[in-house]
Amino acid sequence: MTIKLMFSKSVKNSKEILRFIKEFNSDLGTVFGNGDRNVIKLFDLNGQTVNIKSFKIPNIVNKIAYKYFRKSKAKRSFEYATLLLERGIGTPQPLAYFENFNKLGLRDSYYVSEHLDANLTFRELVEVPGYPDHENILRQFTKFTFDLHEKGIEFLDHSPGNTLIKKQEDGSYSFYLVDLNRMNFHDAMDFAGRMKNFSRLTPKKEMIAVMSNEYAKYYPESESVVFEKMWQFTVQFQDEFARKRRLKKKLKFWKF
Repeated sequence: MTIKLMFSKSVKNSKEILRFIKEFNSDLGTVFGNGDRNVIKLFDLNGQTVNIKSFKIPNIVNKIAYKYFRKSKAKRSFEYATLLLERGIGTPQPLAYFENFNKLGLRDSYYVSEHLDANLTFRELVEVPGYPDHENILRQFTKFTFDLHEKGIEFLDHSPGNTLIKKQEDGSYSFYLVDLNRMNFHDAMDFAGRMKNFSRLTPKKEMIAVMSNEYAKYYPESESVVFEKMWQFTVQFQDEFARKRRLKKKLKFWKF
């Protein structure tokens, strides 16, 4: 076995964090979320809540790829979180990542960060139309996304559950990206790339209308063009998503 471990410079309790990782599959800690693909557990570290994400053990191809050709999801999450904070973009403070390799390749890996208690995620804006201050939050989120784009950050998993939203004392909102292992960093993002980055967020045309109205305030393109392109990519994504779901149902049916 070969272990690779990296801690943030701010970490003072590295031995305790390592213990949490080694005992991740024990009764220690509290499971957070549904754990469909990856498992997240929360641990108490001297009064601070630590969030540890255990990534699903990769298939044989990815085991080899993560050992020799690509960075693991845990390592990318740690490095991307560091880059985001350096560029002034909110994300929970990265603390460490852990990789465990055997002769074949990557076996298991973990990403450790501070746990952030948020008031909501973007998902609530989609699923609860009457959510308090809905339009204001949506407009501030759009400006946050514009700022991402201006800094050349393409968050490939820009989807409803991956932005934590926290209300501040002055009534404004702060946004924090999570699930960070898929990102591109550009010198500049073109218009099509910016609009496509909204495609996973919501199927609701009225929300696209608000976001396109807000985005057009900052980007040198008319509101109608922004809306047309944003909605075009949204429809394309929704159609493809529905097609994949139908295919999965057919495959599941034929298995039986």
